[in-house]
Amino acid sequence: MSRLRKGVSTGLAAGTFLTLAACSGGGSSSVPGVGGVPGVSEGPGAHDVGLILPLTGRNAAYGLRMRDAARLALSAKGSPALDVHDTNAPGGTEQAVRDALARGDAILLGPLTATETAAAAPLAINAGKPELAFTSDSRQARPGVWVMGLTPEQQVRRMVDAARATGRKTFAAFLPDNAFGHAMGDGLARACRDAGLKDPQIVFHTMDSQNIDDGLKTLSAIETRQPAAPALAPTDVPAGPSAIDPTGETTANPTGSTETGATSATTPAPQGVLPVPPPPFDALVLADTGLELGRVITALQADHIDSSQVQIMGPALWKAFDGKLGALHGAWYAASDAHDRMGYVAQYRALYKQSPSPVTDFAYDAAALAGSLIRQGGVTTQALTRPDGYMGVDGLFRLRPDGHVTRALAIYQIQRGGGARIVVPASRDVAIRPS
Repeated sequence: MSRLRKGVSTGLAAGTFLTLAACSGGGSSSVPGVGGVPGVSEGPGAHDVGLILPLTGRNAAYGLRMRDAARLALSAKGSPALDVHDTNAPGGTEQAVRDALARGDAILLGPLTATETAAAAPLAINAGKPELAFTSDSRQARPGVWVMGLTPEQQVRRMVDAARATGRKTFAAFLPDNAFGHAMGDGLARACRDAGLKDPQIVFHTMDSQNIDDGLKTLSAIETRQPAAPALAPTDVPAGPSAIDPTGETTANPTGSTETGATSATTPAPQGVLPVPPPPFDALVLADTGLELGRVITALQADHIDSSQVQIMGPALWKAFDGKLGALHGAWYAASDAHDRMGYVAQYRALYKQSPSPVTDFAYDAAALAGSLIRQGGVTTQALTRPDGYMGVDGLFRLRPDGHVTRALAIYQIQRGGGARIVVPASRDVAIRPS
């Protein structure tokens, strides 16, 4: 494994970012082709790193912070120059890419969105220049164009592998009928197929409460299971979810501790009441956030989907508000280990007087990788896709020849009072299966 940085015994320290021990590329006078396309001769900027980002317009806040992260990654003496282009300048993404290619940059980093990546990729491939795009849309991956964002497929595969290790064999998903939900569903189907499991049951729902209730009833087969426990008395009906707190308002109980207003999805049946048999699956993938997640949680409770019988799993997006998800205690999500990026955060904050947003991590890692390979002889597909991968800000990652990126993610478990803790650490070995 090659490292973008080194750690110390107490974690990553600021200022300890190192070059990668990548395969040397020799002193060739041309950049090797990418994706089967011949390389181009070196020009004045052949050792520069092209950065394609929105520096103006609605996504400028993201683009400017990512530019700062890339600058930080290439701040060491002897690093290649950063050649920055704005996707919102006249001519848009395509002109920004053409300008970088005309300069002869050795590698292109960016752009940010899937739409921009779709416009940039053909130009980069035709020029024989590798592109490390920051989108999380895995459909943009192809030989020569790597998707550096955290994709739904990466998250789902990690959770499926962890669930299988605990004996789960029958997977299902209840997902929003949008692009993100379908990406999670596709990732689940592929992960189950690759693991030799039967096809998962997948149901998509709209934002309508009745559609959510009906869809989950169908998926959980509640009508064919034993009658549910008696309904709660009117005075015990939990408060409805809100967009701020999707599980209901947090209230203090007589002992002074706090708990969410909604009854937990794992609340045991009252004494003397026979438990409802489990649904026809032992692992369930969700993808909702906000108000819709609150509605889904209510439906889970109504259909007696209990985390003591079903491993509930959700997206890394939950990490941003897991303190409000006590009603889903026991549920999982897959994300990077926050401890891994502590040194990067400290260094970024010291230089720019603000904390980096998570999307900046991809810009830092891409720039650090590009800079290291250029210093060691050149950017080649062989060096980019070395099998043992690289240690980045968010942990281990590996660029695959097909444009997909494999990431080592930790499994977080939501706690009874909200918040989450790591229950399965991220791997330190990425001879991991494709995602």
